[in-house]
Amino acid sequence: MFEGVELGRSIGKADYQAQLPDLRTRLLANQRELRQLNIPLIILIAGVEGAGKGEVVNRLNAWLDTRGVQVQAYWDETEEEHQRPRWWRFWRTLPARGQIGILFNAWYRQPIRRTVYEQVSLSDLDAELKRIIDFERMLHQDNALILKFWFHLPRKEQKKRLKALAKDPRSRWSSSHSREEFSRNYDSFLRVAERTIRETDTGFAQWYLIEATDRRYRDLTVAQTIVDAMEARIADGRHTRVPAHTHAPSLPDVESAHITVLDKVNLAARLDKADYSNQLADYQARLNELTWRAYAQKRSMVLVFEGWDASGKGGTIRRLMQGMDARLYRVIPTAAPTDEERAHHYLWRFWRHLPRDGRVTVFDRSWYGRVLVERIEQLASESEWQRAYLEINEFEEQLVRHGTVLCKFWLHISPEEQLQRFEARGNISYKQHKITDDDWRNREKWDAYKAAVNEMVIRTSTENCEWTLVPANDKFYARICVLRTVCEQLEARLASDQEGAESKP
Repeated sequence: MFEGVELGRSIGKADYQAQLPDLRTRLLANQRELRQLNIPLIILIAGVEGAGKGEVVNRLNAWLDTRGVQVQAYWDETEEEHQRPRWWRFWRTLPARGQIGILFNAWYRQPIRRTVYEQVSLSDLDAELKRIIDFERMLHQDNALILKFWFHLPRKEQKKRLKALAKDPRSRWSSSHSREEFSRNYDSFLRVAERTIRETDTGFAQWYLIEATDRRYRDLTVAQTIVDAMEARIADGRHTRVPAHTHAPSLPDVESAHITVLDKVNLAARLDKADYSNQLADYQARLNELTWRAYAQKRSMVLVFEGWDASGKGGTIRRLMQGMDARLYRVIPTAAPTDEERAHHYLWRFWRHLPRDGRVTVFDRSWYGRVLVERIEQLASESEWQRAYLEINEFEEQLVRHGTVLCKFWLHISPEEQLQRFEARGNISYKQHKITDDDWRNREKWDAYKAAVNEMVIRTSTENCEWTLVPANDKFYARICVLRTVCEQLEARLASDQEGAESKP
């Protein structure tokens, strides 16, 4: 691959100065157009050391309107980043719609370096590259324009550049250790980089190989590539939104075809008050001890609560919180997205709130809104909510791979029980704020929501995390069911951690 890069390409100073004004004008005009179209532009900068990646980024910052540009450099992981899933550091720095993000190395740096230094195998690299492709596809489907540049230098030229950088006190590459590291591993880096580029060069996130020996040629080539890609994307115009279904899918007109997973939940389950009080105290004490153990073992936990309106999510969450130290948890109530959240992929606002190792985050409603309320209320197109099942499963896989204990609860009640609770809320002054016109409108779409919930449970119950369907007609039973499930899953994971630690030599 790199043998095919044409070396020695150059451009004279006069030609450079003649072409630059038009390129800068088009860059700025296209930047404004992308902003109006709400298209985020992600420019990924990578390549061999000494190729002048920082110089290129400085040029782009000078040529673009910097008010719409954010530059991100991903050095070694900070302690805060290390205590969250690997992709957290990237999600939180993605550009908003209409903005430009220039990312140094980004999600490619770690897998390339770890493979070069034989910390992971080639099969591990390929698995990570598959995750990268899925991530970039997801951003592309969310309307992002992704441009990836790899800057190449012949080995002899790189050694010359690194030697000059080592003498420059302003350069972070002045360390002789860094210089020798990249010189010594030049061939290994190129072999791994070639494999990486080949496997991740896709139609929606293409790599551009830039010969970087001549600085003027390098800079103009990058600028021209960006301009051409911008103009091609602008010509495509806005993505057409396809109306979402607002009713349950059509099913055969036989009774068995209309039975869902929710119909199999035993809503007759009950717990008397005395038994409830005893179990509540026991499980809350157990949960308190377990969460402190999880803190000591740096094991994070994410709890997801979904369910019908008036199904008792808030009361159940309060009983959970009473069993934990307030310093260890956060409750994130999910309402309509803010302007800032709407300017990003729908998962962005949830990635931001993931807990550090040893902490707990409780989501009162969650990312499943994409396949529930956004699906039913036409806030997402059919293509958006259909692909969300895969996106959600991949998101949760990353949480579990990091070691997070993930529990998902659907609190289920009957339509009759919901009506009774709605009416009771309207008659009790301190509960009247809980009932809104939206609650009554949602109730009219019970069958559509029921079909959506059924599909959600079936398509997102995976080996990483299955749904717990909680019978919630009786609030006492529902609360104990949730507390018991959380305690059992957290205890099992902590016990597994302990066994693993003891088995190590």
